[in-house]
Amino acid sequence: MSRWTLIYDGADPAQAGVREALCTLGNGYFSTRGAPPESSPDGTHYPGTYVAGCYDRAMSTVDGRLVENEDLVNVPNWLPLTFRTGDGDWFEQPDPGFPQRMELDMRRGMLTRTFHVVNDGRTTRVTQRRLVSMDTPHLAALETTLVPEDWSGTIAIRSALDGRVSNSGVDRYRDLNGRHLHVLGTGSNAPGGAWLRCRTLTSGVEVVLASRTRIVQGPAPSSSETLSHEDWVATDLTLDLRIGEQTTVEKTVALYSSRDHAVGNVLDAACGALPEAGGFDELLSRHTTAWRHLWRSCSLNVGSEKEQRALNLHLFHLLQTLSPHTSDLDVGVPARGLHGEAYRGHVFWDELFVLPFLNLRFPETARALLRYRWRRLPQARAAARAVGLKGALFPWQSGSDGREETQRTHLNPRSGRWLPDNSHLQRHVGLAIAYNVWQHYQATDDLAFLSEFGAELLLEIARAFADMAIYDRGLDRYVIRGVMGPDEYHDGYPDREEPGLDDNAYTNVMAVWVLLRALDILRKLPGPLQRDLQESLDLKAEEIERFETITRKMHIPFHEGVISQFAGYEELEELDWEAYRGIRRLDRYLEAEGDSCNRYRASKQADVLMLFFLLPAEEFADILRGLGYAYDPELIPRTVDYYLARTSHGSTLSSVVSIFHPASRS
Repeated sequence: MSRWTLIYDGADPAQAGVREALCTLGNGYFSTRGAPPESSPDGTHYPGTYVAGCYDRAMSTVDGRLVENEDLVNVPNWLPLTFRTGDGDWFEQPDPGFPQRMELDMRRGMLTRTFHVVNDGRTTRVTQRRLVSMDTPHLAALETTLVPEDWSGTIAIRSALDGRVSNSGVDRYRDLNGRHLHVLGTGSNAPGGAWLRCRTLTSGVEVVLASRTRIVQGPAPSSSETLSHEDWVATDLTLDLRIGEQTTVEKTVALYSSRDHAVGNVLDAACGALPEAGGFDELLSRHTTAWRHLWRSCSLNVGSEKEQRALNLHLFHLLQTLSPHTSDLDVGVPARGLHGEAYRGHVFWDELFVLPFLNLRFPETARALLRYRWRRLPQARAAARAVGLKGALFPWQSGSDGREETQRTHLNPRSGRWLPDNSHLQRHVGLAIAYNVWQHYQATDDLAFLSEFGAELLLEIARAFADMAIYDRGLDRYVIRGVMGPDEYHDGYPDREEPGLDDNAYTNVMAVWVLLRALDILRKLPGPLQRDLQESLDLKAEEIERFETITRKMHIPFHEGVISQFAGYEELEELDWEAYRGIRRLDRYLEAEGDSCNRYRASKQADVLMLFFLLPAEEFADILRGLGYAYDPELIPRTVDYYLARTSHGSTLSSVVSIFHPASRS
């Protein structure tokens, strides 16, 4: 392997899911997993295609109760292509007796497979190339080259569009309703052409796939037939091959939805795109040029080839989820990108980790992600009002319209029990959004961005946290109660029935930081704009004064010379880490044993440590001093060491944060 390639030799059913996720191809508009075109969901392979922002709701029965979930929809599968020789069966998998390879070329955004098929006693060598166009975001293509090694004769090739799909890619969701599509029709619009039209069941998004399948090298087909069924359509080509001679089949697909701009009839748009698409090599040339421009803007160089390959892989998948094409869409940052169905494609706070990169290289994409949040400001305001707060309270899990998508119960697959899920109390998602607003402004120096919507977004979040802060006379400080921090192992106190924690240090410090930035914004906006904004928000002088007071009087808990993750943390028991070595999801493990992480000083992921990931030491020190706390230069190293020793890193985000702390590399 080189720094630009990911290569898999041989078949490994146990790792097929990981391989298919890592070999996903996408362009910011849609992505398709790296599953073999001849496969169907069978517990080993899982072909899936996902359109950014295409969600749908479904009802399921859980423990006798109806539960509603919104999912990023697995749309119809455009990949299917198989063949048979003579009277043999349609081939379903490569022959294990021959070498097989899958190679992801990250520089060009292309996936190549080589394998052999033994069908009816005849051996055929197969090479496939696949792309999802970064140049033209509605197009994808699959090229299949066949070489008969020991036979001559008739072959039948079947190229299909399959609407018989559901959301069934995550084990623990499979007992829930994953059906989201109603196929409206199938048909053919041209020789070798086929189309499939469907609509999501509740959100009413129309999705159309149109395909063109043709022979570009080799003998002309002796027959061509379209087989159209209720939810599946195929083009069958029959031709005669000769031993040792190469035949190339080209399948080009256009995908459109009713969410697209400048589209009247979705079916016409999809079918009309194919005559102008060009052949595979032409598509590949334009696609490769688009990728070259992306890499020119964002490539980063590190030391070893292995490290460079890992970095390139991360950047490659980031750009497939959030490309310049994203800037024209109303979408957020799904927790797992457009690579599968984990977390249901919901939007959490992951933009906090990618916007700093996008701000400097693709600022329009970053701004589109912030606009996704701003468009959902009415829902966030309603959520704040529902709990008696001013401003805006953004959901921990967001989807199509910005309502809270977090379930109130979740399944522990280890114990098989459904448990209360209090993660909607992670109010800090709003702090992340405000942080992103400010960082985007700092990177772009664009006052128009603040004036248009950035200032409104940050100020409304600041108002909610100022209102959330309650004055405690005993402490003579403001406190924030009943929340969760980033560490999802702790959602309450072991001796308290009501969920939520008091004075999560990350939440309190970042609330102060956001209030300081709100005050900065009010000073930076020109006088007329400032007055208009305050008037439109009904933001009075006494509320601004409250902002200033809280930035001097917020409570930050400490114990044993370090920052406490939350008030009362020091009263928890130490965990026997040796007994649970290597277990990342301690919460599930302990719950199955009748225990709870709430009893222990054990974190799933970076919580207090997030402060030092986001804030330079000098800025953090200024906040503490502004609050009236003495700052010891050794406080940060002590705190880092303390929590690294008590964190299981049960979230991949935790590792991202921890590698930035020097103590984690010792």
